[in-house]
Amino acid sequence: MAKKHQTTLREQLAEYRLYKRILASNEDMQWCHGFYDWFCQDTALERKAKSLMAKVNKFVAANPDIDQNRTYVFFKNNCPVGGPLYDDFRICDRETGDVIYTVVPRCGHSGKAEVWGQANGFNGPLRSAAKLDEILSDRNIVIVAR
Repeated sequence: MAKKHQTTLREQLAEYRLYKRILASNEDMQWCHGFYDWFCQDTALERKAKSLMAKVNKFVAANPDIDQNRTYVFFKNNCPVGGPLYDDFRICDRETGDVIYTVVPRCGHSGKAEVWGQANGFNGPLRSAAKLDEILSDRNIVIVAR
């Protein structure tokens, strides 16, 4: 059985930048605007995906060492046991599917923006701030070169 085309982060960002459209990481996720899992209404997914993709664009710009040809992004809507629903995006290795970064614009647990990653084995946030823009404006944002 042939492997399905795995979209690159470069392709996903180009589609967003040129047309403000979401290109899911694979064709199976296109109908849900790139969300892997969600607890919100289906009708909210497109709006949430566009908001998250704008943040992906900023995150990648702040981390030029991310290889956009070897990675892809997908979205997740989380439902913590205690706290409100919250969204995140995950940048993954195309070959292995391993998550490299999980970026949470506003965590339902802490109320803060958080960047988690492989650099510390996802053992706590690599960066945390009141807002994601505070993290992204830090010139020392590059967390790990791949």
